[in-house]
Amino acid sequence: MAENNERLFDQFPEVSYAEWRAKVEADLKGADFNKKLVWRTNEGFSVEPVYRAEDIAGLGTTDTLPGQYPYVRGTRTDNDWLSRQNIVADTPEEANAIALDVLGKGINSLGFKVSDPAEVPVLLKDICLSCVEINLNCCPGKAVAVAEALVAYVKEQGAEASFKGSVDYNPLRRQLRHGVEGVDTAALAAEAAALLDVVAAVPGLRCIAVDCGILADAGAYIYQELGYALAWGTAWMNLLTDAGRKPEEVASRIKFNMCVSSNFFMEIAKFRAARMLWAQIVEQYKPACLDSAKMMVCATTSRFNQTIYDAHVNLLRSQTETFSACVAGVDSIVVTPFDVTYKRPDAFSERIARNQQFLLKEESHMDKVVDPAGGSYYVETLTVAIAREAWKLFLAVEDNGGFFAQVADGTVQKAVNESCDKRHSDVARRKEILLGTNQYPNINEKAADKIECAGGCSCGCATEKGPNALSMKRAATDFEALRLATEAAAKRPKVFMLTIGNLAMRLARAQFSTNFFGCAGYEIIDNLGFDTVEQGVDAALAQGADVIVLCSSDDEYAELAPAAFKYLDRRAEFVVAGAPACTDELKAAGINDFVHVRCNVLDTLRDFNNRLLNK
Repeated sequence: MAENNERLFDQFPEVSYAEWRAKVEADLKGADFNKKLVWRTNEGFSVEPVYRAEDIAGLGTTDTLPGQYPYVRGTRTDNDWLSRQNIVADTPEEANAIALDVLGKGINSLGFKVSDPAEVPVLLKDICLSCVEINLNCCPGKAVAVAEALVAYVKEQGAEASFKGSVDYNPLRRQLRHGVEGVDTAALAAEAAALLDVVAAVPGLRCIAVDCGILADAGAYIYQELGYALAWGTAWMNLLTDAGRKPEEVASRIKFNMCVSSNFFMEIAKFRAARMLWAQIVEQYKPACLDSAKMMVCATTSRFNQTIYDAHVNLLRSQTETFSACVAGVDSIVVTPFDVTYKRPDAFSERIARNQQFLLKEESHMDKVVDPAGGSYYVETLTVAIAREAWKLFLAVEDNGGFFAQVADGTVQKAVNESCDKRHSDVARRKEILLGTNQYPNINEKAADKIECAGGCSCGCATEKGPNALSMKRAATDFEALRLATEAAAKRPKVFMLTIGNLAMRLARAQFSTNFFGCAGYEIIDNLGFDTVEQGVDAALAQGADVIVLCSSDDEYAELAPAAFKYLDRRAEFVVAGAPACTDELKAAGINDFVHVRCNVLDTLRDFNNRLLNK
């Protein structure tokens, strides 16, 4: 067979950006290009609708190969990440049994909580330390003792050279989560130095944690998580090198525990930018070997955007998050079980969480492709854009005393809490969508009976906090409180769609209003349509409606709304679906409730709950 050397794209003339832009603007028919097609991100930069080869010319992100400094394309020449499961159990013996079981189901990285150093041999019994990454989480004050117990066990097993793992030493955890006061840097330096001495005999044991995933789970934006991660790691580098430690010794013991959210391309770019910036930071300390500048990252799927209602949607969120992390080339991934927001994960949810990674490995073969996003005009541009914004934040932290100082005075927590408040406001207005919570809810779902606070689940249980604590409030928390109040009410409110007039508009507005009021868990009564508003009102009252929503077209509201409102005579709440031009006239007639895309959904539904549930 003759070889076909025909180049398909040579058949088409080249189109410049200017020509493309002119055509698009013509098609927009006078609408503003930037308002219609340019996305202003929460990270502080704009995203264009299209990117071309010239957009990445000179960026330098494609000048190296995977495994080459500055590691933007990865720290390895393969993409075989570790699939990690954090073991939840009541006793060390139970944890060991669960660990041995999941190791036979594809897991090759384990996380354990350790309360007593004596538990270490029990937890690790019969586990091949040369085959499995071991990660121990403990209270900061016990980190040295736990590390000593781990190193002793590793030596006993003869696995010093092959062992891979970490001891999660994070003395800032309580201050960030609970707002306790004080960061004694001298004490931190002494304890961290002691840790370095303890683990010296095990090269693959990381013992200093940069747990910036805490910030992401508290509502931080992507650039904030990255910027603070760099500042946090630099704080450890400064503290320990000033104490006489070699930079390569310190850098090779730091592990970054980061979150990954559902912003697919942004998260890919974040991890690529993180490796690049961290390598450049470590290089400034003149390490003896640049291999120590390789960032080790464990990515955990987010809890901030997980929900109690329609919880199986959490699987969709965590799947795209896992996909982002593996495409970005992280070292290990933890998939958060979908039910962790309301109960202790069970065998089913943990199995599904494991399989979410295995789908990407065994069926999609994502572990066989290194840096699959490399060269993408969009991803390369995002990588540099996120790096710039994170670097600005990093420099601001450094200019104001460094990360430890800014945690001590609450600056970091305040900034993250402000971002959290902004994100909650965006969720309330549906600028940020949580499927099944603030958009397209499962109206008839009940959740109160399935919520368990036992077992350490993350369902927003009240804990005492100081003034400089992170909020740690999930994005869905306010809407969930709204629906739980509806569930607890003696009578579930009924919302009746009074559909009349223009067929297309009444159907569209009834659907919108169903979604709107469904977010509070109200019973929705939809209809095919009525000939008169009087028929509609009579039908609504006959079914015991608490709220009647008039669904029609803007042109018809001027006549239909006052007639329906007058006939109803305050026997139920009256709402107009939309924001018609005659709104002022309708308000003058006494109609005060309107639902439309510019509404604050949460505040509006809270108001209705106050009216309907307190009767």
